[in-house]
Amino acid sequence: VKRPTTALLGGLALVALIAVLAGGCGGSNSTSSSTAAATADPTISAAVPAAIRSKGTLTVASDGAYAPNEFIGADGKTVEGVDPDLATALGDVMGLRVKVVVATFDGIIPGLAAGRYDLGMSSFTDNREREKVVDFVTYYEAATAFYVKADGGPAINGLADLCGHTVLTQRGTTQAADATTQSAACKKAGKPGVTVRVFPDTNAANLALTSGRGDVGMSDLPPAGYFVQKSNGQFKLVGQPYGPFPYGIAIPKGNGMAQPLLDAMKLLIANGTYTKILTKWGVQDGAITDPKINAAIS
Repeated sequence: VKRPTTALLGGLALVALIAVLAGGCGGSNSTSSSTAAATADPTISAAVPAAIRSKGTLTVASDGAYAPNEFIGADGKTVEGVDPDLATALGDVMGLRVKVVVATFDGIIPGLAAGRYDLGMSSFTDNREREKVVDFVTYYEAATAFYVKADGGPAINGLADLCGHTVLTQRGTTQAADATTQSAACKKAGKPGVTVRVFPDTNAANLALTSGRGDVGMSDLPPAGYFVQKSNGQFKLVGQPYGPFPYGIAIPKGNGMAQPLLDAMKLLIANGTYTKILTKWGVQDGAITDPKINAAIS
């Protein structure tokens, strides 16, 4: 069931979230996730591929710079947020420990293919292009949002209004692809193209936006809303978010983990753990009730 996402991170829930995240995002090479606990399910545990079950630990890659979905905590090394908490709870259900490691966003899927990670949980949109390389289990829905300087920022209502503007976003994201595609559409219509500048992570993109290296930021609505609220009035959300699109847990293609992950996610939804985690981080409006394997819509 799709739910409205334009109200994500609103009101008191976001105020509380900002207080939790006040420690900010630092740098780190490797971390362990925390907090969410669930009970092991023997049937689901038994369905985990033997190679993973025998080592007992899931290595989960995340870029750690996309608050509140995933970010480096106040200790400077622990990855916190929605994805680490869900990863921990999924591991509990499957009888596995979870180790969250920090990786560049555009390096996670190649890392899965190379066997460096067991899962990728970093707010990946499940799309058809990525499904050629990895499998996904869906777990959330998020729209893409635009944000600009509150004073003097351009009027952006949707992708078509990006013509002639400079968009700052994270490398390897659907936002970078969408802005690039829109640039071609602008030029075809005889308008100026879109200058798309990409960065290793969203923190870097937002820093560049703050320093005036572009005039439009694009990201998923939860981190866009968090950035705007934390900017003390310097930035604002503009226009209408488009989507929503499914988030998926990225899994090495055909390795047998998709079904136990799907079953574990269904159990967390059914027993309320899933809702508790989303509510903790103020992003419950993007909750789903029917996770699926490879459910790309674009």
